Amino acid sequence: MLEYLRIRNLALIEDVALEFGPGLNVITGETGAGKSFILRALDFLTGERLDRDMVRAGADAAGVEALFALADGDVVLRRELSAETGRSRIFVNDRLSSQDAVRELKPRLVLHTSQHGQQRLLSPAYQAKIVDAFLPDQGLVADKDRLLAELKAVAEERAALAGRVAALTAKRELYEYQAAEIAKVAPQAGEEEELTARREALQAEARSAEAVESALGLLHGQEVGLLALLDRLAAEARALAAADPDFAGDSASLEEMRLTLRDLDARLRRRGAPGQSARDLERVEARLYEFSKLRRKLGRSLEEIVGLGQEIARTLSFLDSHALDEKRLAEREKAAAQALAKAAGVLSAARRRAADDLARVLTEDLQGLGFGPTARVEFAFEPAELYPGISEDRARLLWLPNPGLPPQPLDRIASGGELSRFMLALAGLLSRQELPALLFDEVDAGVGGLTLNRLGERLAELAGRQQVILITHWPQLAVLARRHFSVCKDVAGNLATVQCRRLDGPGIEAELARMAGGGDRGEVLARQLVRG
Repeated sequence: MLEYLRIRNLALIEDVALEFGPGLNVITGETGAGKSFILRALDFLTGERLDRDMVRAGADAAGVEALFALADGDVVLRRELSAETGRSRIFVNDRLSSQDAVRELKPRLVLHTSQHGQQRLLSPAYQAKIVDAFLPDQGLVADKDRLLAELKAVAEERAALAGRVAALTAKRELYEYQAAEIAKVAPQAGEEEELTARREALQAEARSAEAVESALGLLHGQEVGLLALLDRLAAEARALAAADPDFAGDSASLEEMRLTLRDLDARLRRRGAPGQSARDLERVEARLYEFSKLRRKLGRSLEEIVGLGQEIARTLSFLDSHALDEKRLAEREKAAAQALAKAAGVLSAARRRAADDLARVLTEDLQGLGFGPTARVEFAFEPAELYPGISEDRARLLWLPNPGLPPQPLDRIASGGELSRFMLALAGLLSRQELPALLFDEVDAGVGGLTLNRLGERLAELAGRQQVILITHWPQLAVLARRHFSVCKDVAGNLATVQCRRLDGPGIEAELARMAGGGDRGEVLARQLVRG
């Protein structure tokens, strides 16, 4: 039950608070007074969208909050709409929540039946949903939807596989050419960097070997080398030092130099010839040249070529083995199609049984709302394709208000008054399990006379079971309310403000008189209605 509703800065409403009670609550007022804003506020609170231009002029945000008393505890909803961004925030029991969560909660809170809902009733798709709402096992629809989604997913996967195979097959010759060129060279990841470093080391080694050769050539020469000359010079210095002690130091220095050069000669000879290093350098240069040619052919870096070779190998392997994947997906698609066909058959049969029961109950309710005893509701079923070769039966509402004519689709023959009573009957049936607050927005449109009395009886019956909030222009219905709220519009300067207040005894009688046309006749009718 909706116990409390507060609306702030929404459209023409500055600040309105309403305390609803059990049973029948009515909201009345002149046309254009702003009654619809109250229902739009409730729709906004329970998940519907509002544009930011609905925020009252001059306010930063609009806010709606409500208290619902449920069997398992109270629920407080609050939602705010920013005038600057148009974004909203929803709170459930003061905790930030989402629109999806509130929409899931909505069936337990309110069921809003409006003139817009009457137009929805004319839609075959909505008529089919009505039958589904009365299925004893709601899981049948969920199972069908799940299997359909699975089948579509497999079919999409299979189509994607076929598309990939076609695209890759068209490039197979290119892939095979590239694979052959890469295989000739067979580069390895990081190999070029390693060879480049090796080449630099070998080139340095070659330069060192050349220096060794030159140094040895100087030490030994072609005829007389530096070592031989130094040996002779050292021998002469020794002889000179023996004759003249003043040359002893020179002799010692030359001997030390001679020994140093002999040691240098030994170390240079140990370095060996550069032949092996030169051959290694040739091999490295040749390998790097192969890499250079391959890069020019394929127009990629060597690192990219290594990755390309791996990708091509996987691609060619896929093209050679995709038939197995295709077979596996075809088997999955076949199994999913069989499961969906079976589920659709079970669901269609269940829909037909539910439609028979619904038609019977709905016919009884409508006859109680002023239609003749021969009026009846039927459901016809039409196949609707779910997937190529697989269909489900979907219900179409047929209406026979008068005898002598075959049933016709509701959208072809129903009047506004008939639609109003249809919605009233359906709302009573749809709400039997959850018992939410029933909101009827001018469900009495197009109704009058004795039918209006029947409508009032039906509303009173519903109000004895659950809370009903009714917007009406009929005093005959408003007088049935346990709580009566009046909506009016005040204009101060250039700004209009919607006010809503609960009426007491005299106020109720005055409002009923206004609704009855005013004047003496209106007052007389109001007194008659109030005093029964």
